[in-house]
Amino acid sequence: MKHPTRARAIAALSAFCALPACGARGALAIGSKNFTESIVIAEIYAQALERAGTAVERRLNLGSTQIVMAAMKRAQIDLYPEYTGTALIDVLHHAPIRDPARSYAFVRDAYAARFAIAWLARSPMNDSQGIATTAAIARRYHLRTLSDLALAAPRLRLATIPEFLSRPDGLPGLQRLYGGFHFASVRTYDIALKYQALLTGAADVATAFTTDGTIASAHLVVLEDDRRLWPAYNVAPLVRNSVLARDPRISAILDAISPAITDSAARAMNAQVEAQGRDPAEVAAAFLRSIA
Repeated sequence: MKHPTRARAIAALSAFCALPACGARGALAIGSKNFTESIVIAEIYAQALERAGTAVERRLNLGSTQIVMAAMKRAQIDLYPEYTGTALIDVLHHAPIRDPARSYAFVRDAYAARFAIAWLARSPMNDSQGIATTAAIARRYHLRTLSDLALAAPRLRLATIPEFLSRPDGLPGLQRLYGGFHFASVRTYDIALKYQALLTGAADVATAFTTDGTIASAHLVVLEDDRRLWPAYNVAPLVRNSVLARDPRISAILDAISPAITDSAARAMNAQVEAQGRDPAEVAAAFLRSIA
């Protein structure tokens, strides 16, 4: 979902190209992309496996989807957390599938056939696109769903990122599917500043990723996508088939914890890292203790 800058992606690619193949080491190599949520969830997987006696090597913060998938194909990592929507659209280049179960089944079957990679159980956590507002504004304008927002938009100011104004699953998609969505004003910001505009009163609603830590730390309201414009981005562990064949316990261990990774849990963990400065490994350990 969240993408690194080109410079960071090139640096990460240079770093992982020097990594040895996993089979030479014996330990299970767990990777992640280079944003908070991916790192924390990879830590959860790593610590759960370590508790079950599996030797683990962490190769976290590697880079973009393309970089992490390349590492999987080269057997430089064995496992990492991925999102169904990302796999469907960015890796397989398939049109969005809005039903979460169908999307998961499609990517599971495609990855097995094309890459010899298994999708384990998906979590209910869905890091999709969304629109957020404050509780006060939601009450004032009676906002619960995107249908509500479509009607109220002429009285509201939107803070967003530039690409949202042109993407077919951005503002044009909202206007096509819901009608309305003609805001009193629309201003674009760097991705890190759109929430600041909302919280300082410069905007009334802001585009979001639905598990952003700021949603939890600022007690924001995410409006329900009641007509289901956006596909699901459920997270799940991806494991190379050859690794699962050597250690089938991996499935049972990770499938047991995946149901506990919910939207609210992910938002809270992201906020602890990003707003409170806690270490991702510490946050992951606390999560595992909470579900034990």
